[in-house]
Amino acid sequence: MQSIEQLYRAEAPYVLATLIRLLGSFELAEEGVQAAFLAATEQWPRNGMPANPRSWLVSAGRFRTIDALRRRARFRALEPEIARLMEQDMSDPPDPHLIRDDMLRLIFTCCHPALPADQQVALCLREVCGLTTEAIAAAFLVKPPTMAQRIVRAKGRIKAEALPYEVPGKAELDGRLEAVLRVVYLVFSEGCASDNPDSILRIDLCREAIRLARLLQNHVSGADIDGLLGLMLLQHARRDARVDGHGDLTPLDEQDRSLWHRQDIAEGRALANAAQRRPPYSTYTLQAAIAAVHADTVDGRNTDWTAIVGWYDLLRIADPGPVAELNRAIAIGMRDGPEAGLALVDAIADTGELADYRYLELARADFLRRLDRRAEATAAYLTALDLTRAPAERRFIGRRLAEVGAQSTPAPQPFL
Repeated sequence: MQSIEQLYRAEAPYVLATLIRLLGSFELAEEGVQAAFLAATEQWPRNGMPANPRSWLVSAGRFRTIDALRRRARFRALEPEIARLMEQDMSDPPDPHLIRDDMLRLIFTCCHPALPADQQVALCLREVCGLTTEAIAAAFLVKPPTMAQRIVRAKGRIKAEALPYEVPGKAELDGRLEAVLRVVYLVFSEGCASDNPDSILRIDLCREAIRLARLLQNHVSGADIDGLLGLMLLQHARRDARVDGHGDLTPLDEQDRSLWHRQDIAEGRALANAAQRRPPYSTYTLQAAIAAVHADTVDGRNTDWTAIVGWYDLLRIADPGPVAELNRAIAIGMRDGPEAGLALVDAIADTGELADYRYLELARADFLRRLDRRAEATAAYLTALDLTRAPAERRFIGRRLAEVGAQSTPAPQPFL
């Protein structure tokens, strides 16, 4: 049976999404989530876990929050929102169909155009992905108090402007779709590379992101949605090969491709092809095309790097920036050799745009390792280790350090 701590990591964002709908407030919903899990720690060890933990937690959070509001009302005049909640009929359990769609409602609310783009992403990472404020601040390269204020301002604006908690109609949906697709992919990316100490993979988040993309397809059709869904399915197909029996990362070129899920690959490739027939190409469509090339390769040593470089050439036009340049540089290094790749990576590093970006240091270290420049590879791996939080990634870097013969390699310690 899952521990309550594990269940909290898995279920808290979904319980929050439904409580926002039921209670009409981020603040009350957050109180409700805490109250629900407190009730779980009190009752489940004694009575056992319920058959539907999510519905139980939603009901418990709702009941306890409204009870707390009733107690507060004795000491102050009733506010309109408190009066409304106290008048609600709470005899019926939450509708499970509404609960399943509440995450999509939450994403659309967080991505409302009334909010600045940086607030949209920060709020989604906090409320949808469940990341800590500290982790989000690190991703944005700002201090935690600055990020906390950004999130507070976003919530305040949602309340002050009474932004609707709903999936918009088709007339509005097109203009808001780009931000929502970005967030769905953020949820998926968090599932693929989580800081969770138990496992770097959060399969539940990956599946939820795929479900949300399918739900979007029911509301609106478009090449962007097909491209994103195809990309996620192609990447999700590798899930059983990405970590070994010890939970350690396995690089793409070392994965056992017989473990890849061919049904996901077939659907993902079909969606990627459909998206390619409707230009202009989105970044998701281009990334899906790259993932499809990998999926078509039975042996990683025979990967068609020329085709992948060609897709990255298009991606750097559609999504210019240092990360796209880094990914293209890695592909060129795989096609033309480590010296060519290292020269491009070093040129990107010299710009300073990816300072403290661990994947740049890992790319440098890998090319240096392949060139047998061991001392330089060791230095690059140690820099990457300092920048890495996920325990599985730290263990992977530790293995690479051992391979290049680091004389004084510290044992990678998990972040707590």
